[in-house]
Amino acid sequence: MAHEIHQACVDACNTCADACDHCAAACLQEPDIKMMARCIALDMDCAAICRMAAGYMARGSEFAKCLCQLCAEVCQACGDECAKHQQEHCQACAKACQQCADECRRMAS
Repeated sequence: MAHEIHQACVDACNTCADACDHCAAACLQEPDIKMMARCIALDMDCAAICRMAAGYMARGSEFAKCLCQLCAEVCQACGDECAKHQQEHCQACAKACQQCADECRRMAS
């Protein structure tokens, strides 16, 4: 089964998407939302591409590797941005993004 072969990457993508959703929602509650704008935007992009990549891998799509390469880039950008903020939700998101980027790079290679 295609999804079993890449299960670690599928799991990392789903975990990352959840962390990004939580981070975006929490960032919207911060006192200075303007300061969090890039974080929120990247959280939304990252969550969306992670869920898409997980689906492509689960289906065994011929484009899964290409999508995972892009997913790794988006995760890296999101993680780098989240790491700049001290909030616990941003730090947790940064960690999930880095783990997902690493798994997606492994899958795509």
